[in-house]
This record gives sequence, structure tokens and C-alpha cells, in this order.
Amino acid sequence: MRLGVLDIGSNTVHLLLVDAHPGARPLPFASHKRPLSLVQYLEPDGSISDEGQHELTEFVLEAWEFAARHKAEDLLAFCTSAIREATNGPEVLARVKHETTVTLQELTGSEEASMTFFAVRRWHGWGAGPILNLDIGGGSFEMAFGQDELPEVATSVPLGASRLTRDWLAEDPPSARSVKELRRYIQSTLKPAVREFDGLGRANLVAGTSKTFRSLARIAGAAPSAAGPYVKRELNATDLGVWAQRISAMKAEDRLHLPGVSEARAHQLLAGALVAEAALELFKFKKLRICPWALREGLILRRLDQLVFDGPLEPAPHIAAPPAVQPRSNRTG
Repeated sequence: MRLGVLDIGSNTVHLLLVDAHPGARPLPFASHKRPLSLVQYLEPDGSISDEGQHELTEFVLEAWEFAARHKAEDLLAFCTSAIREATNGPEVLARVKHETTVTLQELTGSEEASMTFFAVRRWHGWGAGPILNLDIGGGSFEMAFGQDELPEVATSVPLGASRLTRDWLAEDPPSARSVKELRRYIQSTLKPAVREFDGLGRANLVAGTSKTFRSLARIAGAAPSAAGPYVKRELNATDLGVWAQRISAMKAEDRLHLPGVSEARAHQLLAGALVAEAALELFKFKKLRICPWALREGLILRRLDQLVFDGPLEPAPHIAAPPAVQPRSNRTG
């Protein structure tokens, strides 16, 4: 079946269509996205402006038509911190539904972290052991740890790269003072969140999801996206520290000459690097591995799992139909 996932993030709005069925790896079919930084449309009172709501509604309509044109059988539509934390978030969701008929599901920070972790676990498998996953978005930073498919702890803090750039790094290039102040703010915000993970044990694998981590790893020498998803890509704390210093002295236009940096991300690259650097320092890890799957894939995989339980599925031709299983309450012994 063809599934669509409409992701209303803080940096981009993105529709991904995949061909998938339970037990199979989702295969990307088509994608439609637009740079739309909703954080940049925030009014002084924390509400999303009318212009921002109009841009969002226009894209949701585009995405709906794109999914219908490509015969998507199911559409998962969700939004994250940009709308979740806006003072008029409920009104924005109501307007989108009224003007497009699409209902956007608002994910909490914990749900966002959990579903991203779920995708990472499915990608790396049980052999990875305990996993710590870090994800830098435009409006928030998610962290999750666990040994199972879903994490034991999943949390979110308002340390998204776009948000921090807007609030702390107004100059281009930023002043040494503003970078220093931002480092202090990141540390003070992260420390209480990191303490939530005390006593859970040590991760065998630290994974990094999101475009920010992929860009930072590429700058530090990781393979380009053209090499495919199965190439091992890592980001070392030492390299990250060196590049954070270099990026802090560069204008946004100069960062565009770095490998893997897009125009939409160049201005917020430094803020993302500072968050990544602080996270590795506070969790006391020297490196992380880039995972190609993240929140969208987690929601797709969760939806496929639901199909298994919602009704009978036709077995693959080479597999006999399994015997019916009685509900737990009816079992004896």
C-alpha cells in the first residue's frame, strides 16, 4: 500500500509517500516539500501570524492534492513544536482543518522523541543494545534512551536550531559575546533534562537524527548522501568542536560553500552545532552515529504495526496462514 506522511516541522513542511506493507522496509516513492520556517512567523506574543497560517494552509492543500494524484491510500498528518508551542496553536489547527479538511495531529515533545527513537531502533535492530537518540529540530531538541522498541525516557527541550538563531544570534556573523551567552543558555537548559537519564545505564550506541546532524557530519568528513543510506556516518566530538569554532566566524553566505549545507539551513548551522556539542559533553560521549530514519519513518512503521492488529492481513504467498489466536482473557492454564 502507499502511505503518505505530512510533517509540519519548524524548518520545513514535507510530504513523504512510501510504498510499504507490514514486515517490509518502507520504500520512498515520492516527496513534496517546501522551506517554511514557522518560527520566523511568530509574533511578539508567541502566536503564528496570519501570513504564516496562510502559507501553512496553502502547503497542506498542495500536499493533499499531491497525495491524491499519486494514489496514496492513507495519510498521516502531524505537527511538532512550531505549532505545539505557539500561543494560538489550537486556532491554527482549526483553521487548517476548516480550509483543507486535513486534521493535523499535534505530537507532544515526548511523543516526538519516542517515535523517532522507535525508527532508530528498527533501523539498528536489537543487536545495537541500549540506544541514546538525539534529534535537533528547528524549534526543539529531543532526547530518548532505551533498550526496547520504545524508550524508557523521552524528553524535549526548546533548543531547536532555528529558535536559538532567532533569539540569540541576530548578527551575521555572530559576535563572540552572543555565542558565549548562547553556550551558557544551552548548558543551563540541557543539564536538568540530562539528569532525567541518570541511573538508566550506558548506551551502546548514540544515534543522531535530523538534517542538522547530517550536515554537521558531512562537514566533518562523512560520506555524502549520494553514497546511500547504508554507509556508516559518524560525528566525533573533537571534530564538532573544531567546526563549531570555524562556523562561528563565518557569515551565513560563506557556510553555503561547506559540503552538505543548504541555503535554508546555513544561518542556523552554528546553533545546531552548539546544541550537539553540549549534548555530547553532558552525556559524556565522544561520538555519535548518523541514522537515516527519524520521526516520519517512525510514524510510518507504527502505522504498519497497527494494521497487523486492526484486522487480518493476507499472508505472503510462501507463508501459510497462521492459526487464530484466542484473546488473552479466554486462555486457560
